[in-house]
Amino acid sequence: MLSKKTKYGLKALTFLALQKDREPVQIAEIAKQENISQKFLESILLSLRKTGFLGSKKGKGGGYYLIKDPEEIQMTSVIRVLEGPIALVPCVSLNFYEKCDDCPDERVCSVHKLMLQVRDSALEVYRSNTLADLIS
Repeated sequence: MLSKKTKYGLKALTFLALQKDREPVQIAEIAKQENISQKFLESILLSLRKTGFLGSKKGKGGGYYLIKDPEEIQMTSVIRVLEGPIALVPCVSLNFYEKCDDCPDERVCSVHKLMLQVRDSALEVYRSNTLADLIS
């Protein structure tokens, strides 16, 4: 299941992508328009800023803004920043692989085989979508 953090992060990115001239938008405005807790949104936007999706400006006329074009923001990157690994189990993760403690042999594990397919399907969807696709 998609976490609220990821859901709200996608909503906030979409909102910012729709702003003309990438003008900074205050957290309070995003929170109000997207019906998100302002406190929770602050932490989400901070994560997106630290990972290079957003910029911020302090003071009057300040707020958050996109620093990349929506076409350059792949959903694989956004999901990994907000949600963590895309794979549902660590033994099929591309970036966060760990062997499962309870599995003697991944090559014959039925769960491993299924989760590889699930991961590959999810990656296909995420890789074929950018932020621009969400706003079109």
